[in-house]
Amino acid sequence: MKSENSRTPCGKAVAVSHGRGEGRLDRRAFLRRTTAGAGLLVAGRAAAAELLAAPLPTRTLGRTGADVTILGLGTAPIGEGPVELDDAVRIFGAVLDRGVNLIDAARIYGNAEEALGHLIPPRRQRLFVATKVSTDTAEGAERSLAESFRRMKTDYMDLVYIHSAGSRNIDRVLGEDGVLDYLLRQKEAGRIRFIGISGHNRPGNFLRLLETGHIDVVMCVMNYADRNIYGFENTVLPACRKQNVGVIAMKVYVGIRGGFPNHRRAHVGCVTEPERLPHAMAYALDLEGVSAAMVGPYTMDEALGNVEIARRYEPLSAAERDALLAYGRELAPELGPRYGPVV
Repeated sequence: MKSENSRTPCGKAVAVSHGRGEGRLDRRAFLRRTTAGAGLLVAGRAAAAELLAAPLPTRTLGRTGADVTILGLGTAPIGEGPVELDDAVRIFGAVLDRGVNLIDAARIYGNAEEALGHLIPPRRQRLFVATKVSTDTAEGAERSLAESFRRMKTDYMDLVYIHSAGSRNIDRVLGEDGVLDYLLRQKEAGRIRFIGISGHNRPGNFLRLLETGHIDVVMCVMNYADRNIYGFENTVLPACRKQNVGVIAMKVYVGIRGGFPNHRRAHVGCVTEPERLPHAMAYALDLEGVSAAMVGPYTMDEALGNVEIARRYEPLSAAERDALLAYGRELAPELGPRYGPVV
């Protein structure tokens, strides 16, 4: 890889021409626009107003029936910091004001839920809000979810994930006092609308939970490189399609270099080079059954640049897909199972 990659934060959004149609920005033009707040100032008031007015594409999130934007706001990088609360509110608010309606949070994401609590109440009816519980037990889920409700200032959640499904004790999760039973009771009571599972490794755990028939949404690692390592595309995605389970792809840019140990070190950069980011997002959105790509930015420029990439999304051509997948096969051995065991 080029040495400049180490200076590029994961999620830095730099669009390039897909080589089809007019009106698309080449890389140099897009860089001019994304400088200084994703280019809204550089482009001028008229261009900024046009960008803000253009709606983001939406898709139906499987059997939930909810229409969600093809880009979701991931909150872990900013929430875990180091980003001040006021800056987190400002960045998250800018993304929501540009039409993104899909929010992904978790109690373990630092101050993310607190920042969202400043933004959700006046926008609540148009948002699809998800949080996570990172536990096997009902007791742990109850504590976590109560705190999420308080911090996010909402009296219901659209979606609650059982997080890190690959590291869960599935027997415990499915037990009488397990987290799934607790979430089913909360769903029946109207406090949550849908139940999901999310995670990065052990696709077999996802399949076992899907067999219950109680899972409405899955969010897992799906990108052009990790398809050769974890293979969620070939195992979990088909199972979701059979049940019309909603699917959200995460780590679509292949994540930060070095994986979890560098999650709070934005300066190490993203695995995917800037010029490949639009194709990386397109790969995930092109997968049959995937409704959205969840991307967590580190900065305002990244956040607004991701919106721009999503707004300009077009399916990959056969040649573009082949080239990206070939590159992913080269990367996979270097990356390895950095998110944990495959089985």
